Amino acid sequence: MDAPDRGALMLVRFIAVSLMGVSVVELALYWVISSSHHTPMETFPCVLKSIPAVLGIVILIKARAVAEWISNKLDE
Repeated sequence: MDAPDRGALMLVRFIAVSLMGVSVVELALYWVISSSHHTPMETFPCVLKSIPAVLGIVILIKARAVAEWISNKLDE
């Protein structure tokens, strides 16, 4: 694997981990706000805020394929 392919792979992995991190921060903030106002946490907002984490996991699993696709698109 040459340098541009490794760079694309690192970019894809960074984006996937960033999506998971954003989701964790959103869920933590929702939990803090919910506990500070003494209101119960609802299921739908939790599921909605965890969608980026699921996308990040899927992208992390398919990182090599996505990186090859990006590399091929940039070569054209």
